[in-house]
Amino acid sequence: MKTSTFIIFLSIVLTVYALVNFYIFIRGWQALPQGSVIRKIYLYLFLFTSLSFIAGRILEKYYYSVFSDILVWVGSFWFAAILYFLFLVIFFDVLRTINSTTPLYPAFATFDYERTKQIVFLFSVLLVGGILIYGYHNAKNPVIRKMEFKINKNCGELKELNLVMISDLHLGTIIDNSRLENIISNINSLNPDIILLAGDIVDEDLGPVIRNNLGETLKSLKSKYGTFGITGNHEYIGGVEDACTYLNSHNITMLRDTAVKIDNAFYVLGREDKDIKTFSGKKRKSLDEIVKLVDKNCPLILMNHQPTDLDETVKNEIDLQLSGHTHNGQLFPLNFITNLIFELSSGYLKKEQTYFYVSTGVGTWGPPVRIGNSPEIVNIKLTFGY
Repeated sequence: MKTSTFIIFLSIVLTVYALVNFYIFIRGWQALPQGSVIRKIYLYLFLFTSLSFIAGRILEKYYYSVFSDILVWVGSFWFAAILYFLFLVIFFDVLRTINSTTPLYPAFATFDYERTKQIVFLFSVLLVGGILIYGYHNAKNPVIRKMEFKINKNCGELKELNLVMISDLHLGTIIDNSRLENIISNINSLNPDIILLAGDIVDEDLGPVIRNNLGETLKSLKSKYGTFGITGNHEYIGGVEDACTYLNSHNITMLRDTAVKIDNAFYVLGREDKDIKTFSGKKRKSLDEIVKLVDKNCPLILMNHQPTDLDETVKNEIDLQLSGHTHNGQLFPLNFITNLIFELSSGYLKKEQTYFYVSTGVGTWGPPVRIGNSPEIVNIKLTFGY
């Protein structure tokens, strides 16, 4: 990404972030008693939480410590909190506006208006706090999604394949060794023949991954044919070459616009992430070019991080495409946005003879919280033959 483009993009993001935070802050400030110590505490807490993620990300690049971890964790939770605080503030503002012309609750509101504002403030804090607690617990407990697909091709001597796929692991400060060990334990319990990691394996900065030695934990993944991965947009955000070098050195075979034949029976193809041009100025190969390297009489399994260009996949006679990226919005109701953007935002679809599966992801980006969907480990049993 060009420096000027990045500066403009970052400026827009920070401006929007600042405005949303100010809107939430000022409504909370107005709800608290004037001149009270509670207002001062609120001011300091709000400044700390709203600035902590940015401060933590900057600090961990220069001085990684428990304090930088605390800042990143607090800031990550705040990203989820501001979404739901924003909804609540807008809701009560709309309600207040309607009430000014068409009284909805005059007796209650006029009885003690200041007291009413304080009750609404406390209600909002408790509600959002409850949402975050539930969402954090939900995010820590991936479900195992089992699927069975029949591919009408011969696969050498193989009659079936036990495949495990995950996407959007986002290894780093939030997804640490304890979370990774739990995910790997669940994967290994399925006795997979092959493990596929469909992009966003690392969460931007490789520093926390190296410092926490997460690569050593990755080595405990066990399968008959090994573990294969592809790049996602986050590998490119954090530095794709360093990320791929690290993953390759820890038993993850990264497929970058390439195909590999497994057991002389089937192919696994891996595409570079769609955002390669944005972050590196390079262009990924077309799927036509990659498919030229394979024998289409064999089963073809494609990993493409972002679930785009589904018709191109069908045209190239791919049997199964595995994707992630969307998180299915991660936080309700953002799934409505991902449903508008992608033909398939999550789950299963079959187009002609091609199966598609888009995972909600096993990790989280930003908030360590999931609302309205679950993290998942995808276990697909493939059977072959006519």
